[in-house]
Amino acid sequence: MDVKDFCSGLEQELVAWKAKLFDVVAKADRLGSAERERVLANFNDMKIIVQDLEEKINQLKTECPSDWSPQKKAIEKGHVDMRSKYEEAMEFIGKAAPVSIPG
Repeated sequence: MDVKDFCSGLEQELVAWKAKLFDVVAKADRLGSAERERVLANFNDMKIIVQDLEEKINQLKTECPSDWSPQKKAIEKGHVDMRSKYEEAMEFIGKAAPVSIPG
C-alpha cells in the first residue's frame, strides 16, 4: 500500500472518529455528573489518540520515509486503542442511562 493512499484513507477515518467523539459528548451530557465524568475520561483519551494520529499522518505526508512500517504499526495500534475507548464509553453510557440512548 502506498503511503499517500494509507494517509488519505486514515484521514477520512479520523473525520468519522471526530464525529463519534462529539456523539459521545452529546450522550454523556444526558447522564448524571458522576457518570458523565467517567465517560469524559474516555473522551479525553480518544481525543489524545486522534491528535496523535493526526500528527503521525502529517509527519508521513511531509517526510515520506522509505520505510514507514513503524509509523503504520503505531497508527494501527492507536486506531485499535481509540475503538476500545469508544466502545467502553458507549457501553458505559448504555448502562448508566436512565432511559436507553440509541446509537
